[in-house]
Amino acid sequence: MLKITKFFTIIILVLLSVDSYSQVNGVGINTIDPKSTLDINGNLSIKVATIPGGPSGAAAQITDQGVYLSLDANGSNNDFQLPNPVTVPGRIYILRNISTTNTAYLLTTGTTGSTGKFFAKDSSNPTETSGTAVINMPANGNSKSIIIVSDGANWTYF
Repeated sequence: MLKITKFFTIIILVLLSVDSYSQVNGVGINTIDPKSTLDINGNLSIKVATIPGGPSGAAAQITDQGVYLSLDANGSNNDFQLPNPVTVPGRIYILRNISTTNTAYLLTTGTTGSTGKFFAKDSSNPTETSGTAVINMPANGNSKSIIIVSDGANWTYF
């Protein structure tokens, strides 16, 4: 019995040390020598989802439906609501207005003060319309597709 207990103790220690070692050096997918915490040698697929506009008077909620989100601004309400950036620090979305005729309006929530605003990548001034944090994503033009990142207080878009 003592030999079996000793054997299992050694196995557990070996497994724990391997797990600890892999966490320090990163995880490699299709590579034996990862250079980052996550190192992928190959293609990466991300979840893609289409979100229709919200019902009349309410914005469609964007939470964890995916990373690449097609915003369908073809309904009667073309408002899309991002989560509070404080609750999702580091979250990244790739957003595209798939309408060929309607503008999609991207909104966010936040606490009072400077949180919950949109900042263009090269601006220190928030993007606002009449004091409300909003990004217009026209059916055609430069802002039809954007990448947006939460810094834990606000959203920065590219």
